[in-house]
Amino acid sequence: MSSRVLLIEDEKNLVELLRGYLEREGFEVHAAYEGDAALKTARELKPDVVVLDWMLPGLDGLEVLRRLRGFSEAYVIMLTARSEELDKISGLSAGADDYLTKPFSPGELVARVRAMLRRPRSGRSQEPEEPPIELGELRIDPGAREVRVRGEPVELTAIEFELLRVLASRPGFVFSRARLLERVWGERYFGSDHVVDVHIANLRKKIEEVPAEPRYIETVRGVGYRMARK
Repeated sequence: MSSRVLLIEDEKNLVELLRGYLEREGFEVHAAYEGDAALKTARELKPDVVVLDWMLPGLDGLEVLRRLRGFSEAYVIMLTARSEELDKISGLSAGADDYLTKPFSPGELVARVRAMLRRPRSGRSQEPEEPPIELGELRIDPGAREVRVRGEPVELTAIEFELLRVLASRPGFVFSRARLLERVWGERYFGSDHVVDVHIANLRKKIEEVPAEPRYIETVRGVGYRMARK
């Protein structure tokens, strides 16, 4: 069954160019040209990947992304003419998985889509069930995909949960950003490793009492991150 890609972009010439590249690679491609219609289509279509332009008529791409994350775990690649670091952080913090700055090669977009789909987010059903992990007041249940802190449930995105699960699987072990990218995003992912830092920051806001003074996820400067032993 072909993976579904939803293109959300108001430049129709670009949509048709990308559609051609993606369809030649076997993807089922759908398109929407403004924010409200895009959200309606995403609810009905349940795409595997969303390619989302930052600048859209009506709702902008960032607001579309925030609303999309309320009901979809599709991979999201943001397209934009903006290259500033703050804009990238805004997109990644809102739930984007990758970021392409215009102009870009359609072939590169296809390669990134393929890399993401090599590790489906829900594709852990074939692996042995993992027992719950308890680290102090933090409890992670991989089977139920639930996280609790001091007994209270914590809502995480699919990427945040997988990142936390990987770190918690080996407390005290230092994971480099490259290794986390491979384990969570897939071995063929070749986007910026800055995405790891953004998702770690989001995780800390959700599980740490004082995110600036983390008890669970520790930074190892110049290397990466580790889960503290409790």
